[in-house]
Amino acid sequence: MTSYRWRICALLFFATTINYVDRQVFGVLAPELQKSIGWSELQYGYIVTAFQGAYALGLLFVGRFIDRVGTRLGYAVVISVWSLAAMAHSLVGSAVGFGIARFFLGLGESGNFPAALKTVAEWFPQKERALATGIFNAGSNVGAILAPLAVPVIAVRLGWRYAFLFTGGFSALWLLAWVFIYRPPSLHAKISATELAYIQGVVDRPASPIPWGRLLSHKQTWAIILGKFLTDPVWFFLLYWLPKFLNARHGLSLIRLGPPLVVIYVLADLGSIAGGWIPSALMRRGWNPNRARKTAMLICAVSVTPIVFAPHIANLWRAVAIIGLAAASHQGWSANLLTLPSDMFPRHAVATVSGLAGFGGAVGGMLVSTFAGFLLEFTGSYLPLFVMAGMAYLVALITIQILAPRLEVARVA
Repeated sequence: MTSYRWRICALLFFATTINYVDRQVFGVLAPELQKSIGWSELQYGYIVTAFQGAYALGLLFVGRFIDRVGTRLGYAVVISVWSLAAMAHSLVGSAVGFGIARFFLGLGESGNFPAALKTVAEWFPQKERALATGIFNAGSNVGAILAPLAVPVIAVRLGWRYAFLFTGGFSALWLLAWVFIYRPPSLHAKISATELAYIQGVVDRPASPIPWGRLLSHKQTWAIILGKFLTDPVWFFLLYWLPKFLNARHGLSLIRLGPPLVVIYVLADLGSIAGGWIPSALMRRGWNPNRARKTAMLICAVSVTPIVFAPHIANLWRAVAIIGLAAASHQGWSANLLTLPSDMFPRHAVATVSGLAGFGGAVGGMLVSTFAGFLLEFTGSYLPLFVMAGMAYLVALITIQILAPRLEVARVA
């Protein structure tokens, strides 16, 4: 058997890394941009909301688009859009300009996870999907690590506009690799017949996209949507407000933000891989997917809760440790939550369900971003935001258990 599927997983990992570098540049530069451009906390919240609104809008349609045209073309289109939008940040100089650039970045980046998850469903058997998802999802943390290391240096030496230009250019390089390397497994010249049989068993017949109404009539769809709605905002909060929190609470400058953010996202990276490894290991021991998946999710949900104490901790590195544990737990949780569409839906519906779920997560992120802007503008307190983050995962897991107690496969064909 060849192992070409892991090369495809590597491509997804690098795409997700670039996705988060492009996304994180704005968060890393936020304290300095806020001083130089002069936007308020409310305006910052609106800029973040513009990204998430476009992200939500894109997810509502991009999953269906990818199911229709296939992963090879679909992924190429969305990464082209986000690459151009990322570099366009270098051309603006006002809150409105950043809002417009973030909007188009959100539209393009909305395609990454539906396309990657559909690719995993095509290239991996069920027992390996959580691990593959955890590996490519770890790219989000690598991107979040690279951004605070590289962006401050570029911004200090060349100016903040060059930070957006340099990071946006990497998307174009990945696009070339994707177009030359990627084909569906059944059409790929470098995959063996044995590996193809291992991945697919019986190859699915081509099927047309399933209407949203039919998918939304199933509790399984709502379990995934609500799981994302409740927990995705926590990750958005960490991406866009953590540098500002560390600057406000611990007085960190742009250059000094790097080490704490790197530690947090290294822990998140480890959590992503561990979160995918746990259910895979349990299934190899004979556990059924439902029990294995939810055990891993419970471990992650409980491990997030100490983050509620972060605003009260005066020592920087103790606060970093607690926030890092929460970030690791979120990514472990996401490795399993992102696998639920392929667990409970046929392959030709995976990207559409993932898009609907991502829409739910982005809507939750929009609400929290707007709320955070108002809260910080008028109170300056981060405590309510950390309390919400600590409780979100337990509420989400209870919701998923009620709606999908056995992770039954939805009858949507």
